[in-house]
Amino acid sequence: MAKDKKLVEAITAMEDDFAQWYTDVVKKAELADYSSVRGCMILRPNGYAIWENIQKVLDAKFKETGVENVAMPMFIPESLLNKEKDHVEGFAPEVAWVTHGGQKELQERLCVRPTSETLFCDFYSKIIQSHRDLPKLYNQWVSVVRWEKTTRPFLRTSEFFWQEGHTAHATAEEAEARTVQMLNMYADFCEQYLAIPVVKGQKTEKEKFAGAHATYTIEALMHDGKALQSGTSHNFGDGFAKAFGIQYTDKDNKLQYVHQTSWGMSTRIIGAIIMVHGDDSGLVLPPRIAPVQTMIVPIMQKKEGVLDKAEEIRKKLASSYKVKVDDSDKSPGWKFSEQEVRGIPTRIEIGPKDIEKNQAVIVRRDTREKIIVSLDEIETKLGEVLEQMQSDMLERAKKHLAEHTVEARNWDEFKAHIEKQDGFVKAMWCGETECEEAIKDETTATTRCMPFEQEHLSDVCVHCGKPAKKMVYFGKAY
Repeated sequence: MAKDKKLVEAITAMEDDFAQWYTDVVKKAELADYSSVRGCMILRPNGYAIWENIQKVLDAKFKETGVENVAMPMFIPESLLNKEKDHVEGFAPEVAWVTHGGQKELQERLCVRPTSETLFCDFYSKIIQSHRDLPKLYNQWVSVVRWEKTTRPFLRTSEFFWQEGHTAHATAEEAEARTVQMLNMYADFCEQYLAIPVVKGQKTEKEKFAGAHATYTIEALMHDGKALQSGTSHNFGDGFAKAFGIQYTDKDNKLQYVHQTSWGMSTRIIGAIIMVHGDDSGLVLPPRIAPVQTMIVPIMQKKEGVLDKAEEIRKKLASSYKVKVDDSDKSPGWKFSEQEVRGIPTRIEIGPKDIEKNQAVIVRRDTREKIIVSLDEIETKLGEVLEQMQSDMLERAKKHLAEHTVEARNWDEFKAHIEKQDGFVKAMWCGETECEEAIKDETTATTRCMPFEQEHLSDVCVHCGKPAKKMVYFGKAY
């Protein structure tokens, strides 16, 4: 995330340079900015407000399933991190270390948490003794640090915000059920609130989380045809429990190891919102997650009664919608442009002529459609417009996903589709890591997931010709 010293004067057309378009939108919509720390971003109020809304919705959904929030330390002793071999090896290249406290060298290095499995495991080993102590359903909202080589706002930063759930269960069946439950929750949230359809499936052995028994993922498709891993849920089995000695006495008074899960969604999902719904004018926010759902723009606001009427409308709508009035001294055209860049789903235009006719104009951000409504019905009509916009955005995203998901039954077809970088490629795979790595080396495409809804496209692997075991979604990814 090299510092860009020049101010963005205009948003680059996405078809000209998608990467620059993305950066322009992030900056012009004032979602985030670069910080003085390499690879770290400053979340500005517009960006943080979106994250707050994501938090609010997910937190309520988690709690409905019995999850409680906790807060774990930021630092992990090196000896604790080393207790699970696969886990530490998987994160070693990205770990930031604290070696001094003040002027004094520490006796043991402290890792700045890249994730908190070891902290939760250490804690669970102390508080879980009996089957009566289970399940433990905990979550925390924190930031984590992973020393990334290449960074981009929201998509990949050295520090990012997320939630990480960590649960402990008496049986393997309970842990698996929780793992799938949380993945489905993420998928439903993306579709219902973010208007982003996703593909649900399992990660391959090569791509699964370090130390996990199985990793499940939701994969979304961006406008440019690249995939974005948007949320993951991990079944740890009893591997971490054995490493950390997390045992309980069952109903027969026998010692058993717990089975654990972990699941998370991060600020990366804001990047998905930008790249799935944005256009050349800026951000387009789905109404259900937008911090401001409608901006009232008074026209000829210096005319007597215009600002009063705008405020009257705001008060009328405020109990049902997130609404503001732009009463700044900027021109209406400038206000319209700002509203569009920020992605505010609708604006309400009200001027002297509208007041005379007891009407206002609702303008949709996504289609620019103008809808004239009576002020007597504005509360109901605005709700209808917002719901229709939410539905339309999801349908457009579903259409894009369908049109940019193709099948490949042989290697030539596969390479041709991947070279286009035009979305997901569904193909059969032998299940061998060596073959998976060869596909990546030859095309830069990775296995995104083995979808739960399997299809039989052919009997043989698309790359090596050996008997096929799974149908896989392949693609280039962020």
